[in-house]
Amino acid sequence: MTQYELKLRVLDLLLNIIFDMKIALLGYGRMGKEIEKIAISRGHEIVIRKDAEDIIDITLADVAIDFSIPNAAFNNILNCLENNVPVVAGTTGWLEKYEDAVALCNKKNGAFIYASNFSIGVNIFFELNKQLAKLMSSLEDYQVFMEEIHHTQKLDAPSGTAITLAEGIIENSSKNRWELANKSNPNVIPIVAKRIPDVSGTHSVWYSSEVDTIEIKHTANNRKGFALGAVIAAEWIIGKSGVFSIKDVLNIR
Repeated sequence: MTQYELKLRVLDLLLNIIFDMKIALLGYGRMGKEIEKIAISRGHEIVIRKDAEDIIDITLADVAIDFSIPNAAFNNILNCLENNVPVVAGTTGWLEKYEDAVALCNKKNGAFIYASNFSIGVNIFFELNKQLAKLMSSLEDYQVFMEEIHHTQKLDAPSGTAITLAEGIIENSSKNRWELANKSNPNVIPIVAKRIPDVSGTHSVWYSSEVDTIEIKHTANNRKGFALGAVIAAEWIIGKSGVFSIKDVLNIR
């Protein structure tokens, strides 16, 4: 075997390792099923489909993707990290325990990605939101407010995506916190959260003055973008150790 042929063989083995994964789906609702479709179409195998309190052997999987519910997500993540299974987490509403997950990941030399939203388009939207906040920070005549719309099955409000948007504004302006639908305090970012049947998600940020209004908006046409981003993150994290974000996966800096 020539050196060139050996390199091709090694590359082929690496591609098989990267693209033929055994995946645990932690949460098998609508997002879990969408992730399953995309993962299978990319050559992966779903070896675990966990709903609610199912008892599972997480070590059967090469990587886990969690889109469960807030009161289950943290325990799912701990189970993965304790058993040295890389985990990609997209569930929101549990972040008061995020630092505990980070500490365990570092202790175990594990691999962990959390993102409030895995959509490529949304993560571009996050960056646009930060840039707009910088531009508007010195214009006191404009007041910022936000709205997010999701399906009625979404349990947390505001959404994790809305919170990430609000945090991006806070980092780049004089605003010091966000609140649900409170327009009375100029230092607060008010967020309106709506729940409507059969919608995939819309996030809007407005800057309004007496003379005009500036709006940026992201509307998800379906769940495919979120699911694809989660699967790409799972492919990316194989063989790595550390705590990462979707920015690392997409190389958005």
